[in-house]
Amino acid sequence: MVMKKLLLMIALGILMTFVAACGSSEEGEGGSESSGDTGESENENASESRDYELVEEGKFTFAASGEFSPFSMTDASGEMEGFDIDVANAIAEELGLEPNPQKQKFASIVEGVKTGRFDAAVASHTITEDRQKEVNFSTPYYYSGAQIFTRPDSDVESLEDLEGKEIALSKGSTYSTYAEEVTDNIKTYDSDVVALQSLAKGRHDAVITDFLTGKEASGKGLEIEAKEMIERSEQAVAVAKENEPLLEEINAALETLRENGTLTEISKEYFGEDITTVPE
Repeated sequence: MVMKKLLLMIALGILMTFVAACGSSEEGEGGSESSGDTGESENENASESRDYELVEEGKFTFAASGEFSPFSMTDASGEMEGFDIDVANAIAEELGLEPNPQKQKFASIVEGVKTGRFDAAVASHTITEDRQKEVNFSTPYYYSGAQIFTRPDSDVESLEDLEGKEIALSKGSTYSTYAEEVTDNIKTYDSDVVALQSLAKGRHDAVITDFLTGKEASGKGLEIEAKEMIERSEQAVAVAKENEPLLEEINAALETLRENGTLTEISKEYFGEDITTVPE
């Protein structure tokens, strides 16, 4: 009898130990699931806090030409670099996104933003009324302007001197409006740099381009000469009209980059001066 009671107590002890072990295991699994749920919840909250659309989740997909030195250039490995690219990368960092640069011919970049191929264009687009009909623009991230460039032996000094002469431009350039004021003889190239190279080789009477681009080309040994500065302009990031929340975030990022000196630092790296503040 005593033996039976002893065996029963031992059996009950083993059973209780087993039940306790199962309960502990279930609690551990429950804790693991709870931890997993918290992670999913955090991801969902992060996603919900971002109320703008992206071409690819977690990435800032932006377009540039890669043919507009020193703003965007293509290196030997096919990667883009330059002032615009560094600014776009800094914006992406402020947004907490991975930069995803896309090379595109300048003339079709705005259309790519408009149709949703790119989240934005960081490609030295001048803010104009015509472009504002297609896309929205951020606050300017640099200031520039149109300038006439000729060969050193040219007697052209001003836009009026180009009446009826041959002017070269990049495709899609807003500077075509100035050329059209004085001539119908306009040639276009895929990039401003190629147009300037063509000018230096004896073609065309002048090129109208961004004064910084001409200055850069001249500094690299291209035999061209700067003439009349036609106007000042504001360059900004282009975003699709329906993606207003993204535009607001980009503007906030640019404001931070101005205040902490990042834009100035990037500018001085490429130009030796600050082109990101309003010219006096």
